[in-house]
Amino acid sequence: MAVYRRGYQRYEGALTNHFGRMMVIPRYSWERILSQRFVTILLVVSLFWPVLCAGFVYLANHTELWQGLGGGLKRFLAINGRFFAVFMNVQSTFALIMAAVAGPGLIAPDLVNNALPLYFSRPMTRQDYILSRLIVLLGILSLVTIVPGMLLFGMQVGIAGFDWFIQNWYLGAAIFFGFLLYIGVVSLVALTSSAYVKWRVVAGALVLAFFFLLTGAAEMVNHVFRVDWASALNPAYALNTVWAGMLDIDIPDDKPGVMECATFLLAISGGLLAALARKLRPVEVVR
Repeated sequence: MAVYRRGYQRYEGALTNHFGRMMVIPRYSWERILSQRFVTILLVVSLFWPVLCAGFVYLANHTELWQGLGGGLKRFLAINGRFFAVFMNVQSTFALIMAAVAGPGLIAPDLVNNALPLYFSRPMTRQDYILSRLIVLLGILSLVTIVPGMLLFGMQVGIAGFDWFIQNWYLGAAIFFGFLLYIGVVSLVALTSSAYVKWRVVAGALVLAFFFLLTGAAEMVNHVFRVDWASALNPAYALNTVWAGMLDIDIPDDKPGVMECATFLLAISGGLLAALARKLRPVEVVR
């Protein structure tokens, strides 16, 4: 039979498992991202603060080193929710810079080179493609956030003992899920910027500008209308408030609470995800 007479038929042969197919994209993306010199430098620099915090944990658990220096120092050296909140705030800054560097190059090249039909002609859906790109950023940003955070918590548990873990287990859960929430929001911003902006430098700047512009807009609304609820529209404030709730830190009564901030983060994540899915089309009909 001639080739031109053969009709299209769906492939019915054996397939690799679904997770294995999705991990093809992250495997090669991680190799490309980690080969960049600036990313390597940023990873090394981001380890300085966890090392300093590890020294703080060691000093706080050895009272013989500072005994007799006053009760104020004892309160300062306490390992509690405020300590981990400071740690998370500093590391989140490095994670944001990392997302601005690594994120813009994940989707834009596929759109510029019209590569989406090649992806979607294989057993991969748009959901699989988006999830695989999110896994790329999850793996990279976890090296800056979740991994050092859990190691620091594990160090505290190892020194303070199991009794401390029983009383403060929620701190470890707050570090893990708090950073996971942050990575999710930042990753969606980075991927959406990469999908809509072709130039990598501009897309990276847009990732940083997203947080700064919304912060300024929220403060402007608060001052113009003399309200406080607009603080929930500030992604940085919303994330810090959710972290405070997880870490059992007091939140001012005149500011938006955890539920309001969590609702805003959920809404903005849904909007970013919808905009990203709309852009990722293998075929576009122009009228």
